[in-house]
Amino acid sequence: MPLGLEDKKRIVAEVNAAAGGAMSAVLADYRGVTVEEMTVLRRSARENKVYLRVVRNSLLKRAVENTEFACIAEALTGPTILALSEEDPGSAARVLKDFAGENDHFEIKALSIGGRLLGPGDIDTLAKMPTLDQARAMLMGTMIAPVAKLARTAKEVPAKLTRAVAAVRDQKQAA
Repeated sequence: MPLGLEDKKRIVAEVNAAAGGAMSAVLADYRGVTVEEMTVLRRSARENKVYLRVVRNSLLKRAVENTEFACIAEALTGPTILALSEEDPGSAARVLKDFAGENDHFEIKALSIGGRLLGPGDIDTLAKMPTLDQARAMLMGTMIAPVAKLARTAKEVPAKLTRAVAAVRDQKQAA
């Protein structure tokens, strides 16, 4: 059943709203993917807070106009599934990369972050970006390392003195 004008406007508005708040976008070709496999992909996307939508290319071009993802318009050929990261810049890339690794028919076409169009070879770079919690943990580990080293060094001075006194005591007891 063909889409009416109102349905098309609704789809464009929905995708535009999602793209307006997204951090990164990934496009993929889903030809040959079964319904069951697509259901698994959608479930994984929901769990990782990734907006996933199959959209006609003409509607997607209109939807991403005036957003930082306008650059993806040149990569829109063939059947396209759009994944937008809502909370974590690398989440959409991780979800689609993992799915592409399990399904030979699924192919990453392009990705965009910060208004730049990147090729499918850059998916690993985006997928390896740490989550917000991981980045915070890395920062805290970096910040606490000098303090921990100072505490260990300060603790070592009395420990050395204690070991030296114990060694002298042991020598005198042996003699």
